[in-house]
Amino acid sequence: MYHLNQLIRNVSGFKPVLFQNISKLRHFGTNPREKLCRVLVVSKLTRLEFEKIREELLSDERLEQKIRDRGTDYDAIKYYHQLHKTVEEKVVRSFQAHGIEVKVVNRITIHKDALQWADLIVPVGGDGTFLLAAGRASPFFLSNGKKTPVVGFNSDPRRSEGRLMLPKQYSANVGEAVQRIIASEFRWMHRSRIRTTLVGADTTVRPSPMDLHEFHSQPVEHKEVMSTAPNGKSRILPYLALNEVFIGEMLSARVSHLHLRIDQSEVVTKTKSSGLCVSTGTGSTSWLTSMNRLSTNNVKDLMEIIKKRTASGALDSIDAESVSQEYNDDLVFAPDDPRLCYSIREQICVGVWPNPKGLESRGFAKEIFVKSRCVDASLVIDGSIAYNFNDGARALLEVYPEDSLLTIDMDD
Repeated sequence: MYHLNQLIRNVSGFKPVLFQNISKLRHFGTNPREKLCRVLVVSKLTRLEFEKIREELLSDERLEQKIRDRGTDYDAIKYYHQLHKTVEEKVVRSFQAHGIEVKVVNRITIHKDALQWADLIVPVGGDGTFLLAAGRASPFFLSNGKKTPVVGFNSDPRRSEGRLMLPKQYSANVGEAVQRIIASEFRWMHRSRIRTTLVGADTTVRPSPMDLHEFHSQPVEHKEVMSTAPNGKSRILPYLALNEVFIGEMLSARVSHLHLRIDQSEVVTKTKSSGLCVSTGTGSTSWLTSMNRLSTNNVKDLMEIIKKRTASGALDSIDAESVSQEYNDDLVFAPDDPRLCYSIREQICVGVWPNPKGLESRGFAKEIFVKSRCVDASLVIDGSIAYNFNDGARALLEVYPEDSLLTIDMDD
C-alpha cells in the first residue's frame, strides 16, 4: 500500500516545503498562553489515490488503461485529483510559511497519535472530509482531554457546497485565511454533537465499527468508554455525530421496526418505517432537509386543494415557490442548538401503526431512546461509521455541551 506522501509525490509532483523557523507566533484563540505550532492536514482521499492503492502492482500506464477500459473518464479523475492537490499544497505551504509544523494524513493513515499532536486539525476536501476529521477529533479518542479546533478548506468549491468548510473565497485565497487564523481574526463557534450510548451492552463484547466510506470498508481504530447506568452497564460509543445518527435496516427495501421513547416519556411507540434519522443543527441543512423538504409542486397541489374548499380568492396572489422556500428554510436550526431533531422516514401510518398513535414523524427532543426489532440493521454515525443494531439492541441519543465541536466562523 502506498504511503500518502509517496502518493502525492508520484501523482502530483508535490514536494514538502522546508520548515521555516519564525520565532514569534501570534496567540491562537482566547488563551494568551496558547500558540498555534502544529497543524494536522486531513487530506481527501481522491479517486486516483484510491485506484493506486487498490492496484498498487500496476504501473501508472497500465492503471490508466484499466480505468479507461472500464469506460471511466480517466482524464476527469486526474483533473479533479490535481485540483484538490493544488489547494492542499497551498494550505500546507501557507501554514509552513508562518513557521508552523504540518503533518498530512488521509482517511487511511489518520491515527490517534497524530490527532493528539495537533493544535489545529485542517481537513482539505469537502464536507465528507470534514466529517471524517470531526469524527476522529472526539474527546473519547483524545486521552489528553484537549478540545482541538477543526477548520476546513473546500478544495473543489465549484462542485461541492462545503457548508462545513470556510467560505468558498478562501479556497482561492488560502494565504489570507491562514493569516486570519494565526491572527485570531475570527469568531469561535461550537457545533453540537450527538453522543450515542448502547444501553445494556454486553461488556464482554466489543462492538466493531465499520467505515462505510465507498473507498474503505474495513474496521477502524476505536475504543469504547465504559460507564455505569442506573439499569446496568452501558457503553458510550467514541464517535460523536456532527450531522446525524441514522438507525434502520441496511437493505433499503426492508421495513425497519423500531421502538421509540422521546424525552423519558412513559410511552414507548412501536414504529414501522424506512428508518430513523436524528439530526443536529449542523445536520439540519443536510439529510434532514432533504427528507422533509416541500417542492414548489407540492405547495401548488396543496393550494389547489385549499382553493376548492374556500370561496375566497386570497390564495391567488401567493407565490408557491416562496412558500416552499420559507418552509424548507424553517427546517434548519442553529448548529449550537442543544436539541435533537428526529425524523421517521416514510412512517407507516395504517390501522395499528404507529402503536400507540400520536407520535409525529418529525419533532424536537432532548434525548431519544431507541430499541431495535430489526433483522439486519445498523446504527450509522454521519453516514460513515456503522455499528450492528439488530433485534434487542438499545441506544440512547443525547447532546452534551462538553461534546461540542470547536471550529471557527469567518463569514464577514
